Amino acid sequence: MNKVQAIIVKTYKASGALRTASASQIKNVLNGISTAIENNAAAIIKANKKDLANYDANNPKIDRLLLNEQRLKAIASSIRKVGKLPDPTGKVLEKKTLYNGLQLEKQTVPLGVVGAIYESRPNVTFDIAALCIRSRNAALLKGSKEAEHTNKVSVKLIKEVLKQNKIHPDVVNLLPSERESVNDMFTATKYVDVIIPRGSDSLIKYVRENSRVPVIETGAGVVHVYVEKDANINKAVDIVVNAKVTRPSVCNAMDTVIVDEAIAPKFLTLLQPEFDKYPVEIYADKKAHALLKGYKHLHKATSSDFGREFLSLACAVKVVKNLNEALEHIQQYSTKHSESIVSENKKQCQRFLQEVDAAVVYSNASTRFTDGEEFGLGAEIGISTQKLHARGPFALEKLVSEKWIIKGNGQIR
Repeated sequence: MNKVQAIIVKTYKASGALRTASASQIKNVLNGISTAIENNAAAIIKANKKDLANYDANNPKIDRLLLNEQRLKAIASSIRKVGKLPDPTGKVLEKKTLYNGLQLEKQTVPLGVVGAIYESRPNVTFDIAALCIRSRNAALLKGSKEAEHTNKVSVKLIKEVLKQNKIHPDVVNLLPSERESVNDMFTATKYVDVIIPRGSDSLIKYVRENSRVPVIETGAGVVHVYVEKDANINKAVDIVVNAKVTRPSVCNAMDTVIVDEAIAPKFLTLLQPEFDKYPVEIYADKKAHALLKGYKHLHKATSSDFGREFLSLACAVKVVKNLNEALEHIQQYSTKHSESIVSENKKQCQRFLQEVDAAVVYSNASTRFTDGEEFGLGAEIGISTQKLHARGPFALEKLVSEKWIIKGNGQIR
């Protein structure tokens, strides 16, 4: 048994400790982790600076790697909120007595051991650990090399708090950051119940194609905002700018603006100076390119730009004839994450909401709201873009399965 396999087995063996822990133990652990983050902010930031020093400072994805006092306070606050959420396990979903007197009860139970594979976002270490502890699941964490120092310090703090509350510290473990370690997780069908990849499309594809353990996909988002001909122009500009610039490196940021040709000249004229403030690189189709002529950060779009998750201050612009053409474009390029329409026409909005196949659909709002905490679900493991088990913000309520409990008095069949 190699080092990685040993960690996986230890996590599996310790997982029962969470199923038998008291409600007060679980809540004390989560509050303890929050306090530990606040009390050890300097140590976490020091480790994070080591990771930042090894990262390309010009890469816009560096924002994902950054932890500062403000972000650590937000993480601590989020974990406290998770601690206040009701236990998703032990809920009675169904109860009945059969003709022969057998008493049946269906309850929610933990998934067991949750394996999480994620890229350079060290906040995810705390988020997933907290959600797993609250839902009584063991967490097997595989972060990236880019966040190695931060992740090690974070998991050490979590383990210390678990020990203090007399819960086996191996219910949360960090695998080595080398990519090769995931192969042992992929084949650990006896010890790992589900794997959740969070990150780029290439990471998710790699996990899906190689894992023998069931996979719940989260992450990659090619996100559209469609400005329909009956849109309020000022409202549309505000929504598009917010969806693109507030945090461009996250999966709910807008990647493509689709605009109706009837409103395109006026809308794009107003959008240009707002985008120029940041500045946003625009990859425009032929019609949009002609209308945006003179914009300093303009490029001609290729077909690949319309299926691209930019994760930076850049986006594509597509001009369409009508809603039908917009729906066709979204159907072709969407990753079924988040899609939005801006329009004062209620019928057009309703049609968009009904016909677009995505985890989250909006009318007259920014796609940046696709987030577990914004939805009142607490922290999230990610945004699930598939249709089995969980869809949309994948939070506490979905980290459970079901168990039938049968009570008899000697019945035989």
